[in-house]
Amino acid sequence: MATIKDIADKVGVSSAAVSRVLNQDKSLSINEETRQRIFDTAEEMNYTKHHKKRVSQQKTFKLIQWHNEQEELEDLYYLAIRLGIEKRAEELGIILIKEELGESSSEEIDGVIALGKFDETEIEQLGTMSPSLLFVDYDASLFGYSSIVVDFRQAMKQVAMLFLEENYDSIGIMSGIEYTKSLEKQILDQRLEYLTYELATLADKRMTCQLESPFTVDDSYQVMSTYLERTQPEERPSVFFASNDAIAVGAMRAIVEAGIRIPQEMAIVGFNDVSVAKYVMPPLTTVKVYTEQMGRLAVDTLNTLLEDKPDVPIKIEVATTLEKRKSH
Repeated sequence: MATIKDIADKVGVSSAAVSRVLNQDKSLSINEETRQRIFDTAEEMNYTKHHKKRVSQQKTFKLIQWHNEQEELEDLYYLAIRLGIEKRAEELGIILIKEELGESSSEEIDGVIALGKFDETEIEQLGTMSPSLLFVDYDASLFGYSSIVVDFRQAMKQVAMLFLEENYDSIGIMSGIEYTKSLEKQILDQRLEYLTYELATLADKRMTCQLESPFTVDDSYQVMSTYLERTQPEERPSVFFASNDAIAVGAMRAIVEAGIRIPQEMAIVGFNDVSVAKYVMPPLTTVKVYTEQMGRLAVDTLNTLLEDKPDVPIKIEVATTLEKRKSH
């Protein structure tokens, strides 16, 4: 019996592409020659007599993203998660319809993955799309939905322990500022909350400086530049934790331009471990978030929820590791 993979191997395309062509998915961008080769190969391999059964088994997921393409490029964290979702869906032959919030189409779907941060109005809107709804990077358990999130408490304990081991005498943080799209509600940066708690618990230390910046390189550069212009060396912390790597990279640029040596005079620790973190100078010490695995886990989890719906929402916390490089 021929399978979708058999056809894909012979034509030289992905299994997901074959599945979408055979199911007449109009949103798929593929040239007509390849489309016809898929149909011809399916007929040649006698796939058509099993086609009806396979159509009924195939799933379609909708991926709703709170970031548009430009915002994704400024914050590679969400881009990496999305790529993990797409890769896993393709491996499983799942049709994935990608949309931004507010662009919802009317296709029949089996479930929804919501990637990003959402307020109550947006959650209510997402809930009308499908009863099978999974949030990624947002804890929606209070609203009755399952979620996959980063274990921020464990991550901030790793950072606090590093600061304790290095015996930094003063500690600063550049926490992140972001807002939901519809109600423009500011989202609490849990890294600030947990790092404050862990420092006090582990070493009875307090943060001596707190700055805020949107999660972009340019914004954090401006914030740090202004801070350095207005302070004297003895007023500044010996280490800054930045709530993501984009903030860390912008801050590092401002610090270097001010003639301050990293890490000798001021250390920097980031969060996420995006691809550029190891290539900045000096290479950035950062908390590694397993973004691609989060994306893959999202697809697998939604699959499981469709087959065996739990009585209560589930919350999966993904652990992190600390990547020690040269910026601390």
